[in-house]
Amino acid sequence: MLFFSIFMKFHHIIPIALAICSSAFASGWQPDALFPDYETRTVDQGTDYDGAVRSTIIRKLAQCPGSRRGVLYIHGYNDYFLQDDMGRRFTDSCYNFYAVDLRRYGRSLRPGDPRFDIRDMREYFPDIDSAITDMKRHGIDSIVLMGHSTGGLTTSLYMNEHPDTAIRALVLNSPFLDWNQSKVQEKVLIPAMQCIGRWWPRLTAMPGKSAAYVPTGSTRTEDDTWTIDNDWKPVEWPAINAGWIRAVDSAHDAVQNHSDIRVPILLMHSDRTYRNGDSASLRDSSDTVLDVDDISHYGRRLGPDVTEATVKDGTHDLVRSAPGIREATYRTIFSWLDRKINDKKPTINSK
Repeated sequence: MLFFSIFMKFHHIIPIALAICSSAFASGWQPDALFPDYETRTVDQGTDYDGAVRSTIIRKLAQCPGSRRGVLYIHGYNDYFLQDDMGRRFTDSCYNFYAVDLRRYGRSLRPGDPRFDIRDMREYFPDIDSAITDMKRHGIDSIVLMGHSTGGLTTSLYMNEHPDTAIRALVLNSPFLDWNQSKVQEKVLIPAMQCIGRWWPRLTAMPGKSAAYVPTGSTRTEDDTWTIDNDWKPVEWPAINAGWIRAVDSAHDAVQNHSDIRVPILLMHSDRTYRNGDSASLRDSSDTVLDVDDISHYGRRLGPDVTEATVKDGTHDLVRSAPGIREATYRTIFSWLDRKINDKKPTINSK
């Protein structure tokens, strides 16, 4: 009787509740396992030479009524989306924030997946397209695409081949626009691997190595903690095969010699490259992965509207530099966005 009485009292709202629950379930959005104030959704991307592939969209929506602006972030090599502070900075400034863990990276890894395996950088385009489709579905029609390191190469290639999209601007954080190897490797070894990769893509070209800039577990800066999942961002990089080198080298050729990106570009990098023989104390205030002179040289050729920003004492991932450097990086990003796409006078964005 009690159940029947409750049912009769609230029967008119039960269909509404069921519809809401059904809609939430159908959308596939779930609380993120790493950052509970974010949501994630897995996207089936079919199969390729290694089997089934999927990407993962991560999002945090801005609590600003009617906001139609958004940022889509693409991570780099041996990486995944872990900069939750960056997402909060954007949502606090009324940008809906989205990120993608690309196929065979981070949240998208399946058991037994060959990490980061790729034959053509364009294979990542459907992962980006899926996120853009979701953003448009949510009413976001002014999108800033942002890429770090290899993600900067991928996003540059994407924008060069997708001129007619809702993307209004491209922000590059230390983009991987050229190899940072010796002259012999760049002139002899890499072209040889590029050729071999066409026929024997699985051939190991470079052994795994320790990534000195990848911390283990959690590392504390002056005012916060970065938690690193070393299953998703291993300290020991996996071996690189000839197919991957071919994919990257072909993308380098495209952006170095055939680029005409028509949206405004913010090109950011450190003021210093860490080189063999440098003091260990410089590791935390230099780019330990790429040559900043190469970033500058090729980045300025990506399109007709490039703003270059050199971040003093920045690390390879500028938004994971020391707190003061991060603040300078965010001031640069937000003031540039205000000038380029928001038609506002420059503002300072801080915590």
